[in-house]
Order: sequence, then C-alpha cells, then structure tokens
Amino acid sequence: MLKPLGAISLLLLTSALVAPSLAFAQSAEPAAAEPAPEATTTETAVQPAEEEEVDVSIGGEEIVVRGYLDRNISKNAPQVVSVLSAADIERTGEGDIAGALSRVTGLSVVGSGFVYVRGLGDRYSLALLNGSPLPSPEPLKRVVPLDLFPTSVIASSLVQKTYSANFPGEFGGGVINLTTKAIPRETFLTISADASGNSETTNQLGYTYYGSSMDWSGFDNGNRDLRPALAAYLASGQRISAGGVNTQEIANQLVTGRNAVVQRDTKLPANGSANLTGGTNFDLGDDATMGILFTAGYSNKWRTRDTLQQTASTLDLSQKELDFNRVITDNRIVVNGLLGFGIEAGEQKVRWTNVFIRDTLKQARLGTGTRQNLSPTATLLQQDTAWYERQLINSQLVGEFKLSSDVNFSFRAGYANSQREAPDELSFEYYRSNQASDPFGAVFINRLNNGQQGSAEVSYSYLSEDLWSGSADLAFKITPDMTGTVGYAYANTSRRTERRDFLFTAPGGTPIVSALFRPDFLLQPDVIDFYKITLTDTNEANPVFDAGLLTHAGYGQIQAFITPEISLNIGVRYEKAEQTVSPVQVFTVPTASLASTSLNRAYWLPAATLTWDINEQMKFRVSGSKTIARPQFRELIFQNFYDTDSNRLFRGNPLLTDSQLYNAEARYEWYFDRDQRFTVAAFFKRIDSPIESFSSFDDNSVVTSFANAPKADLYGVEIETQKYFDLSGLGETGFFSTRRAVAIANYTYTQSKLSVKAGDAVSVFNSSSTSALDFFTDGSPLTGQSDHLVNLQFGLEDTERLSQQTILLTYATDRVTSRGASGQPDIKERPGIQLDFVAREGFKLGGKEAELKFEVRNLTNTKYQELQESGKNVIFYNRYKQGISASIGVEINF
Repeated sequence: MLKPLGAISLLLLTSALVAPSLAFAQSAEPAAAEPAPEATTTETAVQPAEEEEVDVSIGGEEIVVRGYLDRNISKNAPQVVSVLSAADIERTGEGDIAGALSRVTGLSVVGSGFVYVRGLGDRYSLALLNGSPLPSPEPLKRVVPLDLFPTSVIASSLVQKTYSANFPGEFGGGVINLTTKAIPRETFLTISADASGNSETTNQLGYTYYGSSMDWSGFDNGNRDLRPALAAYLASGQRISAGGVNTQEIANQLVTGRNAVVQRDTKLPANGSANLTGGTNFDLGDDATMGILFTAGYSNKWRTRDTLQQTASTLDLSQKELDFNRVITDNRIVVNGLLGFGIEAGEQKVRWTNVFIRDTLKQARLGTGTRQNLSPTATLLQQDTAWYERQLINSQLVGEFKLSSDVNFSFRAGYANSQREAPDELSFEYYRSNQASDPFGAVFINRLNNGQQGSAEVSYSYLSEDLWSGSADLAFKITPDMTGTVGYAYANTSRRTERRDFLFTAPGGTPIVSALFRPDFLLQPDVIDFYKITLTDTNEANPVFDAGLLTHAGYGQIQAFITPEISLNIGVRYEKAEQTVSPVQVFTVPTASLASTSLNRAYWLPAATLTWDINEQMKFRVSGSKTIARPQFRELIFQNFYDTDSNRLFRGNPLLTDSQLYNAEARYEWYFDRDQRFTVAAFFKRIDSPIESFSSFDDNSVVTSFANAPKADLYGVEIETQKYFDLSGLGETGFFSTRRAVAIANYTYTQSKLSVKAGDAVSVFNSSSTSALDFFTDGSPLTGQSDHLVNLQFGLEDTERLSQQTILLTYATDRVTSRGASGQPDIKERPGIQLDFVAREGFKLGGKEAELKFEVRNLTNTKYQELQESGKNVIFYNRYKQGISASIGVEINF
C-alpha cells in the first residue's frame, strides 16, 4: 500500500497547488488563497500548522492537500523545491521578492534584483508569474528583475532547482515561480503603512532636480514628452549627418531649468509606503462561489551613494585612467495594484488575475575627477539627470477542471506588456585646467567642444515588449501507482528598443563668458542661435532594434512508484524556438547593417528524478537532466548601453548561440520533526558554449560585451537546516512561557571554471580575432559565482500570539562581475556580511487586530565594493557606504 500523500504528490509540480506552510510562523495576512484567519489573534495563532496553506500556481490542476499529518511541500515534491510562504516572506521583512529570495539556499541577488541560482548568472534563472512567462522592462535584457515585485502582491515563491519536463527548457540554475494572492474565502480589509530612513541618506545632503510637479507620483505631467522639433525629426526619416536638418531648432527645445539644473537638498526626506488589500466572495447559485481580491500600494524612497568610481589604464593597475568621486541620489517611486476574480463550482475553477506595477527612478548625479588621456592635472565636473520609468501589466486566465476521478485538465492564457522609458537623460561635463597661466584655470567651464573643454549630451530611450503565452496540461492516472501528464506550451515575445543619442557641439567652442553658464543658460535658445550650436546624432548606425522569441513545446511526464519506497519522475520535453534580432531601418536612406541574429533551434530535453523514501523521515534523491540557456536580448543587440550603476558601457554580440547544460544532483533529506529538517546536496553542471562577459578598451572607455566560451564546469554542495527549540521550560509564567526559538541556516559551496585551450574558436561581431584565448582565461570562474554563500536566521516566536524577533545574517564571498579589459584582472564584487534585525508584534488598536513591524538593516554598515586587484594595486569601479537602514510600520485588519 502506497503512502497516502504519494498519490497526491504525483501531480504536484504540474499543478496549481494549495498546501500547508513550510514553517509554523504566524502570519498577519488576513486572507490567503484558501481558508485563512481574518486576523492574527490569540485564538488563530495557536491553530496547528496543518491549517496554514501556501498557494503555488504553476500550471495544470489545483490540488488541495487536506487531512494528512505530513503535508510538507519540499518533502513530498518529486523534485528539489524550496517554498517561501507569505509567513516566510514576512519573517525576512523584505520589501520586494528579490530580497526575500536571497534567503533561500544557493540563491544570491546581484544588481537591480537579478537572482543568481548556485552562482549561475541571471540568464540561467527562469522567472514565472503564476506559471506563465514574464517580459522584462530592462533595456536589452530578457530576464525580469525581481525587485520589481513588492511582497504585498505575492502569496508565495517557489524555487525548483532540478529540472522537470513541464517547465520551459531555459532552466539553467533553476526556476522561480511567483504566485500572486488569490481569491479570499472571507471578506477582509487590511491597511498598512511604514516609514524608514538610512544613515547615509535621510536628513543628509543629496541632489535632485525639479522635473515636474507630478514626479512624486511616479508619473510625469508631460514635461518630459518629446519636443515637437525632435519628434518631427525622428518621424522624418532624415539623417542629421546629411546636412538637411535644422538642428538648432531641435536643440532650442531640449534643455530647460526643469530637466538640467541639479539642486542641493541638505536634508533629504524619510521614506514611506502604504498598502491597501481587500477581498470578498459571494454565492452564484447553489454550487458556485465568486471571489474578488484587490491590492493597491505606493512607496516613495530615497537613496544617496557617495561613490568612488575608477578605471585603470595599465595591466598591473598601477595607473588610473578615470578617477571620480560621484554623489548619486535616487528617488524611487513604486505604484502597484492587483485585481483578481475567481469562480469555483465544485471542483471546477477559473481564475483571472491582473497585475500592474510601475517603478520610476528619478536620478541626479554630480561628480568631480580626472581623466588621464585628457589632462593629468585638469579636474572635470560631471552632472547627470535622468528619469527611468519601468512598467509591467500582466493579465492571466487560468482554468482547472476535474473531468473525472482520474483525469484532470487545466489551461492558462496570458498577456503581458512591459515598457521602459528614459526621456531627457542629460549629461554635462565641465572642465577646470588648474593652471596658473590660465586666467580661468580656477573655475569650471564648458565650451561644448566634444569633451576637450566640456561637453553636453542628451539621450532618449524607449522599450516596449509584448508577450503572449498559453499552455494546456492533461493529467491522468494510468495505474493506481502511476500518473501521466502531457502538455503543450506556447510563448511569443516581441520587443522594440530604441535609443537616440545627441551631442551638442559649438563650432570652435563657445567663448569663455557663455562657457561659465550653468546648463540651462548654456543651452538656452539665444546662446544656441548666436553661437550656432548644433546637434550630432551619435547613434545613426543602429538606433532601433526589433527582437523576438517564438517557442512551441510539448512534453510528456510520468510519476510512478516502483515500490512503496521508491518513486521515479521521468519525462521529456521537445522545444522549438525561433529567436531573432534585427536593426530597424528608420532612415529614408537605409544603413547596410550585419548586426542581426537569427537562431532557429529545436531540442529534446530529458529529465529524471529517482526518490528513495528511506523511512518516514528520510529521503534520498538523484536527478539528471539536459537544459538550455538562450542569449538575452541585451547580449545580442549591437548597441551601446551605459549602465550608470556599474560605471560601464555595454554592447551586444549578435553572433551568440545557445548554451546547453547537462545537470546532475544527489540529495539527502532528513525531516526529523514537523517543520524541522536537515538536507545536504551535491550538484554538477557541464555547460557547453556558456555565454560570458568580457571587457575591452574603446576610445579609453571600458566596454563590456559577450561571447560563447568553449566550455565550463560548475559543481558544489548545499547544506540546510531548520530547528525549533521549546523555551517554555525556562519558566511557567513570564516572557518564555509561550516562546520557542528557531534557527535556520543554509550554506552553499560552489566552484566553477572555464575550459579554454589553444585552437578554441570564438565568434565576436566586428572583431578581427577568433581565438577564445584572446577573450577568456582557462580556469577562470563563471561570472556571478561566489565560492561561499551563507544565510543564518535566529529568532524567537510566541506560540500563542503574533510576536517574532529575528536576526538575519547573509555572507557571500567575492564574485566576478566582468572580465578585465585587455588582460587586466577580472572585475569582482565583494558583498561581505550583512546583518539585519526584524521584529513583529501583534496588538489591538481600536478593537481591531493590528501588527507593528520594526526593522534594522545592514547593522554592520558593510560597504558596497566592486573592484580590481593586482598585488597591492586596487581599482574601485564602485565603492560606497550603504548605511544602516531602519523602518517602523503598522498594519490594521478590519
């Protein structure tokens, strides 16, 4: 006789699963996807863990696991999975899902919310929302940054590290599936708000600019709309270089006091956010129920970085090319909303979920420094203003039907649109000679002579991506001990990205008098007309690109119990994809360009996992699979993109090809008590044609591009444990009488190395070299891989009411962010240690249940460091103090 849960877990990862929480942690969420307490009270807090449920929507049938003593998802899933429930996310106290995921074994977050799984770059991780693919609002990138998703709209996050055929083939390190909050069973309303500050930002000096009167909302009031003359030029098909365009008319309209004047703010304000969540349900006839859920949120946060940014001009890093101190102030505004509808009639269910997220960044930068190739003694003053809008709209329809006791069918269809707009990216450089012989040597001037003694540039970029997706799954019982699943999936992504760059130039340079002007006066219409200042289109070659990815896939999968103790999950996926990138001809006289990509590939992708139930508490798993990783759009498009955070220029390589991965893993799991576990795993990956970044010098600027290295290996070990300690024995009354302690720890050791030898070829667009050794070094680690990742959580919990105090520690060793330019050492990030404290306390306010949350982040005040090292010589690409952050918030349940 098979174990009771075994039959249910057969469809676990091809289903929208509702199952119990992994941890006995109190949650103040008033409504979850399934029955949940309206508020956290003394009575609800002591409910057994079996009543807590986690909504994990992946694809296929929804299964409600009830009536069994052991319903741990990680334990009973046929694959290696980790699940963060709403309670687990609350425990971390993170504001976005990327931060919460950094607490999962083997995961790290790099840059603006890109998740690395087991040291593999973001191109090797797959992000899904309710089981459907997501578009990305990032320029020249196909992977969505997960810091875009506030935790307030997420019910759970599932991470699967071993491949199964029901997932897309782009499964290098793992898949991350985010499940939005679903339909409530009871009417509720929750209001929350918080305030926070940072020691390096709040009430400190920062920089900003006016922009528009609506900037606080994250929406522009029209001040940043394309000016009429520029819009007419872009629509005309003419080239500025052909000489028939009146560039002075265009230039007259671009620079104003609203977008070009950086202002000091000696006391930056505190951060704040607010969220409103509610839901209800009502009957439709005798056997159907309809539910409605909505969430709305707003946050406004400030961050200032006093950054040291350098580059080196020599191989041993003994001489600096650029050496700048730059103050960067970001004002980030996030507006989000979710509206969901659901109908349940018996075991037939339909759910329609709509998500809107708008993430806006208003940025001002001011820095001084030197550039050796210009003058070793001159000082440069650089000023930048920018406005970045990222927006995601996602709509999904899911149907789950039980056709008979042994047959289940589900479908899902989705449409998503992501956009990114960056109007009026203005950059000014002023020059100070510091020469006694120069009568103006002690002041900054801008003669607009192409960087010799000042410059001015403006950029406009726009990205829009549509993604249509659909899938269907049919699960059927073959025998009492065997279940089969077949499915089909379709996804069609289309993207257009445009970037136009313009340089202001004064013939012969502006006279000293006007060169002393601030930016808006320097480029006011009278000055432009009098000195005949012109515009140069510096990106006429390939300003616009179209990109697309069309995939069709079918799979078959079997879950079978060979014996009551041994089960096998085996399947195969056939996936065909067409990926294209092509320049768009926007000029009447077209440009002959070879910077295009057309990849048409099909793969058979097998996967198998064998699980041995050693006893009721212990399991042993072995798995093997083949997966792929396709180039991201950023890596393919031959177009310059300057990343202001990393201080680097990026350029794609249209000659990239797919990577193929061969994966193996062995894992031992011991669930020695409810919600308590110890696991250890060893993993290995062989990657053919891995896509790696490399750097080179171009006009004394460091340019990062991409190429397929010949081969790479990655292997490592993961260890994880979770243990509770009853503290009631410390006293029958008082603080510890109802308390228990929790310790959660995970550690990942990873090693990787590139394999490059003489004779290995590489394809790099516009490069004369085809030798892989000119771009990569044999034995180098993969970019993004840390040798050691450690996460520790120590906490106290009250077992009878909401009261938690948790200390969280994260540690990661150095990881390479890019190859060094022209033989220089690799550029690496040094994350170091971060120590956080999170406390949650339930209380009554006006007769309503409420929660008070207090957080302190980065108690060690760890600096951010990205650097190169050669002996005693060190070059800091980015170094700044992150500061200590603190926040306090309250949530009220009605």
